[in-house]
Amino acid sequence: MSQVITAPSPRNWRFFRAGGLDQVKIETGADLAALPGLDLKLWVALACPVSSLEFDPKTAALLDIDKDGRIRASDLIAAVTWACSVLKNPDDLVKGGSLLRLDGIDEAHPDGPPILGAARRILAHLNRPNAQSISLEEAADAKTIFAGDVLNGDGVIIADSALDPATRRLILEIIDCQGPVPDLSAKPGVDQAKADAFFADCAVYDVWMARAERETATILPLGDATLAAVAAVDAVEAKINDYFGRCRLAEFDPRVSASVNRKEEDYAPIISKDISLAVSEVAGFPLSQAAPGKPLPLAGPVNPAHAAALAQFRDIAVRLLLGEKSELAEADWLALLATLAPCRAWKSAKPAGAVDKLGVARVREIMAGPGRAAINSLIAQDRALESQGAAIANLEKLARFVRDLHGFCLNFVNFKNLYSGDAPALFQAGILYLDQRACHLCLVVEDAGRHAAMAGLAGAFLAYVDCVRKGTGEKLSIVAIFSEGDDDNLMAGRNGVFYDRKGREFDATITKIVANPISLRQSFWSPYKKLVRLIEEQVAKRATAADAEVHGRLGAVIVSTGPGATAPPKKPGFDPSVVALASVALGSLAAAGAAILTFFGKFAAWQLPLALAGIMLVISGPSLLLAFIKLRKRNLGPILDANGWAINAKARINGPFGARLTEVAKVPAGSSIDLRDRYAEKSAAWPKLLAIAFVIWWIYAFMDDMGLLYRLTSHWDVPLGKPPAALRLRLESGSTNSPPAGIAPAK
Repeated sequence: MSQVITAPSPRNWRFFRAGGLDQVKIETGADLAALPGLDLKLWVALACPVSSLEFDPKTAALLDIDKDGRIRASDLIAAVTWACSVLKNPDDLVKGGSLLRLDGIDEAHPDGPPILGAARRILAHLNRPNAQSISLEEAADAKTIFAGDVLNGDGVIIADSALDPATRRLILEIIDCQGPVPDLSAKPGVDQAKADAFFADCAVYDVWMARAERETATILPLGDATLAAVAAVDAVEAKINDYFGRCRLAEFDPRVSASVNRKEEDYAPIISKDISLAVSEVAGFPLSQAAPGKPLPLAGPVNPAHAAALAQFRDIAVRLLLGEKSELAEADWLALLATLAPCRAWKSAKPAGAVDKLGVARVREIMAGPGRAAINSLIAQDRALESQGAAIANLEKLARFVRDLHGFCLNFVNFKNLYSGDAPALFQAGILYLDQRACHLCLVVEDAGRHAAMAGLAGAFLAYVDCVRKGTGEKLSIVAIFSEGDDDNLMAGRNGVFYDRKGREFDATITKIVANPISLRQSFWSPYKKLVRLIEEQVAKRATAADAEVHGRLGAVIVSTGPGATAPPKKPGFDPSVVALASVALGSLAAAGAAILTFFGKFAAWQLPLALAGIMLVISGPSLLLAFIKLRKRNLGPILDANGWAINAKARINGPFGARLTEVAKVPAGSSIDLRDRYAEKSAAWPKLLAIAFVIWWIYAFMDDMGLLYRLTSHWDVPLGKPPAALRLRLESGSTNSPPAGIAPAK
């Protein structure tokens, strides 16, 4: 059972902050040992599935104490508590590695001496009795090491466990009848449950056979041939009953005498094709032509599909019970069934076990002999070594925990591996390369539709991808998080390459997109991109319509000018309303232009670019605000929850963290770029000159409006620009006061 969660301890824990999330540090053995006292509210995860983890499946199975397919916080606490108590120094769990030091095992713990003894025994088998450490591979290979041991504490005995041939033969017979149980050495064997089931089957089979021996005259009227007669009857009983039933129906109503037999047209589909030699195509037809009171012919005109079975019935059952007959009346058939009824009932009560293959003589020999006691004694001797088997299992368990337990905590209690990037997290399946990006946060999914329903709440841009290895046919589906760049070229059908954690390469194709903002920059330009796409779509639609209209008119002209064509209709005269409509349109455009100019006329020249920037901000504002809200809410929780995790924290994917999860292609530092492009489009110089002129104009307009230009040139005979506002007011009011200091009087 799982460890009971203890109350939070007063330990002074240390935390680190990553992505805005405070997570506990687990850096020492003392941190691990104190883990049961850590408040569960401070754990990043509380449960995860055993499957879909990039983690040793055997270690995961050991952590799943109740074997329900999920590893919970209580399971991890139980594992940490046990491992820390068996080791003298819990720091061995933090150091990790595949070697387990024997002097690090605490012999004061109840499990310590057996584990140490198992390690010594394995090392002795490996001719290393003085070794001070044992590797995980050696501890996990105990089955191979002890393959020669006939008694090893697993409660399973093999044929070699017996010293006498009779017991060996009995063990092999039990395996043959009940099926094998693998021994620790992987050889087929027998455990107590199989042995008990075998002897129980023997007892039931003996009772069943004894009844036939007591009631031989009734159950076996033909002796050993009775069972063969019953088998022959079973083969044709349904068809014979059908035949006599049809005869009774024809006798009841002569009008259906012809109908109870198949009509001639029923044979047409059969005889139109090749017929098999056994004529199995007519197996569903009557056994013979039925008529009122007609006996069943046992040879001659009978259904060829059942002729062989009917002949066997005649030679075995009819001949032995009724004598030589060429036909069978209904009364004889019913009498034959009554004679064989006790045997058929006894046969149907036959025990389900497979011991009948041994024969009643061998079964009774086993029941009367000492075999059962010998088997039970061997199993008891093996079970006496059960502690040895448990010690071997605990040795492998401890070696696995030394190697893997601390790493698992860094992906469960906190997400250090994910945030630090030193090693991939347990749920990271590999790297997806697509659209000049490397997506490091990829998770294996089983059902993209069901996963997206929950994962869409994460606020992240998700791409569901099908991955296939063409060489082997291996397939898997993943979800990749795009947290950097833009989504202009991300759509269903895009192809990329996926590398799993083992370095295997898969062809990857996007099948589903869950669209969310990737960055504020993308959101700022999003309204304008949508507008451009809308204009492009409308222009393309109008161009297509115009093209269709032109082709239609051209076709009409060709038809109208062909042979026998009538004269084209006369063109209508000029419609004056066209001028009126054009005037209205031009007037509307002029009014709109005037309103725009009036609005911009309220600003100083240098303020016009700022006004345009403000208008752009107003247009992009809603998109930016929505993106800002979603990007602040973007977190890993729903994505992992959809994969069966129980995430206990807001694992946010902020900007810097998202930039690490999705790397955009960049030229490496120190690289050189040859800017000569033989296919580069020739660019005109006037846009650059115009941009430079605009910047110069804006600086001039700003300095002129603020009076800075006038101040700088006030010592000239003719200062440039407008005087400052204070001086302009004095000049406009006719004041003769001296100008402010530093400004020459206007000339």
